[in-house]
Amino acid sequence: MTGPDRLEEKKRKIVLAGATGFIGGALRERYTKKGYDVRMISRKPEHTAWDDSEGLCAALEGADLLVNLAGRSVNCRYNERNKRDILQSRTETTRILGEAAAACSQPPKLWINSGTATIYRDARDRPMTEENGEIGSGFSVDVAKAWEETFWAADTPHTRKAVLRIAIVLGPGGGVMTPYVNLVRFGLGGRQGSGDQRFSWIHLEDLCRIIEFIEERPDLSGIFNASAPEQVTNTEQMRIIREAYGRRSGLPAPVWMLELGSAMTRTETELVLKSRWAAPERLLREGFVFRYATLREAMADIAR
Repeated sequence: MTGPDRLEEKKRKIVLAGATGFIGGALRERYTKKGYDVRMISRKPEHTAWDDSEGLCAALEGADLLVNLAGRSVNCRYNERNKRDILQSRTETTRILGEAAAACSQPPKLWINSGTATIYRDARDRPMTEENGEIGSGFSVDVAKAWEETFWAADTPHTRKAVLRIAIVLGPGGGVMTPYVNLVRFGLGGRQGSGDQRFSWIHLEDLCRIIEFIEERPDLSGIFNASAPEQVTNTEQMRIIREAYGRRSGLPAPVWMLELGSAMTRTETELVLKSRWAAPERLLREGFVFRYATLREAMADIAR
């Protein structure tokens, strides 16, 4: 066997499912630079299709890591059709991956599935941890619960599994930062609603590093809050964002104004008014060190 053949044999493989957006693009670039064989599953014609059972098994066969980020955006109005699509885009893709992995002779060593910190209740009294967090109620929580239940129900006994309950992801050039920056630039970067709702967030770089951290630690599995250790109030959040872009003040947005704006932009006020207070207790206990532990540090990087 020639030298190049041996090198190709040893090349590690990552499968990114539904990972064509902001987070997936960063992971694809990162793991390509690391020399991985990167396989993509999505609805794009150049990727393995969700309904291609043979292609899915081939992609997953012998994979070192499967990361599933599939799911329709929740940035829309919650009418019945959108609610159905939001739920099915998460549970069906997870079910399909579970069946494909179960059919492999060498299933993926590790499967990290996306989840959401929205699974916790509206918390204004204390942070929600993996061990002591209280599950909330309502449509978004029902979706989060069904998503995780589908993941854990997959019959994959030879695959280590972890769920990341991901907070709001911040990073340069995409994600939720664009609407926040626009508000600040047009002088509307004040508190939203009461301003006391907590804002749990994570820098894109740290989210990628968490995936690497779990991959490198074969003793880790289960549920992890992918959230920075500092969770600020909405009032503090908007002040820090304003400061990062050199704006001293911003007009506040009362609830009635947010309701009107959400109707016009076809989204929901829950995305800014729910208090998400998720603390990364497990990651900190296991020794993960955040590169962007405070929102000021994160915003300094993003604004730069």
